[in-house]
Amino acid sequence: MSEKDAYVEKMKAKLDEWNAEIDKLQAKAKQAEADAEIQYKQEISDLKEKRDEASAKLEELKAAGEGAWQDLKGGLDSAWDSMSQSFKSAASKFK
Repeated sequence: MSEKDAYVEKMKAKLDEWNAEIDKLQAKAKQAEADAEIQYKQEISDLKEKRDEASAKLEELKAAGEGAWQDLKGGLDSAWDSMSQSFKSAASKFK
């Protein structure tokens, strides 16, 4: 497996993890009272948007040639860091 393929697989696994976390947050939002539910839904919407951006960057990387993927990796790493911080922030608000 090439370095690119290993990196793509790692990022796919992280996306799957984020999808599971979003599902958990949605379940909590359904149990919340009306005001809190609105806040939860906004947080979840923001998380989904960032997840979709990260997913799009992953697709760009997958489509890139062996030489170009390293250039795209920095942008994907940045999107991943932003997504991780957003999940930490949202998780702290849902406790």
